Amino acid sequence: MDIDIIAKALKELGHPTRLTIFKCVIRAGYQGVAVGGLQERLSIPGSTLSHHISSLASAGLISQRREGRTLYCVAEYEKLQSVIGFLQDECCIDEVKSNAAESEQ
Repeated sequence: MDIDIIAKALKELGHPTRLTIFKCVIRAGYQGVAVGGLQERLSIPGSTLSHHISSLASAGLISQRREGRTLYCVAEYEKLQSVIGFLQDECCIDEVKSNAAESEQ
């Protein structure tokens, strides 16, 4: 995955309020969580919540769907896995290469 895309996702998650929102959305599962429910739970103004949701959506971390008059936020688990996978794929790779080179000598 493109490093700029990963950096944007991590940047958006680097804000405490957005991280809290994202955590709530993740916990809700695949059905998502109503924006009104998020606002009540987090006790933040609607305009502030909307701004943070917009940032998370622009990074591809959440999507929204409307059911009647209710707007739901849904986690994009595939995107989350891509971000986590990007970091995990790099774990200890230099150490492994170093050990392999030492073994060849």
